[in-house]
Amino acid sequence: MKLVLSTSGIPIRLTEERWGHITSRHPEMAGQEDKVLETLASPDYIQEGDDGAKIAILHFDQTPLSAKDCAVVYKETDSADGFVLTAYFTAQPNGTRRILWKR
Repeated sequence: MKLVLSTSGIPIRLTEERWGHITSRHPEMAGQEDKVLETLASPDYIQEGDDGAKIAILHFDQTPLSAKDCAVVYKETDSADGFVLTAYFTAQPNGTRRILWKR
């Protein structure tokens, strides 16, 4: 299990189970765990997700797919705990979601 602090200072867990889920659904994410953790710790901005989730977005000039944004969907369950739901690369994040935080 990996832990990283969100922009709110809350520890966010990335478990082996979740990482397996992410890489099985998004095979291009294999070997990109560092990018996921960096996105959580230092995003360009955070969007409002569904059902209380947040979506951290960070642009990378190089990914296995070319220049893309990394999107990490996570939940902060309380002031001391949170967890990753999924992560993926995208050419264009959803432009209709509300921005909660921006660098």
